[in-house]
Amino acid sequence: MLRLILLLPLLVILVLFGLSNRQEVVLYLWPFDLGWAVPLSVAMLIFGALCFLFGALVAWIAALPQRARARRAERHAQQMEGELAEFRAASAKRVGPMPAGTGIVALRNTAA
Repeated sequence: MLRLILLLPLLVILVLFGLSNRQEVVLYLWPFDLGWAVPLSVAMLIFGALCFLFGALVAWIAALPQRARARRAERHAQQMEGELAEFRAASAKRVGPMPAGTGIVALRNTAA
C-alpha cells in the first residue's frame, strides 16, 4: 500500500510531463550524420533512464570491494567452523568413557 502511495504521484507527474511535451525534437549523434526525431518527453525519459542505469553501474562498481570482503569473510567463517568441528571431535575422543561411580545415577522407584 505504501509503495502505491509513493508511486502514484510519480506516475501522475510522468503522464502529465509526457502529455505537455509532445513537440518533436531531432537528436543527432555527433560523429555520424544520424538524426532521430522523437517527442521531447520520450527523449527526456530515455535520457533519465540512461542516467539511472549509469548511476546503478557506478553503485555496483563501488560495491565490488565490499562484496569481495564479504566473500572472504564467509570463506574464513566456514574454515573456522570446520576447525571448531574438528576440535570438538578430538575433545570428545580425549574425554572417553566416564569412570565407574561417577555420572548419572538411575533412581529406582521403591514405592510399589
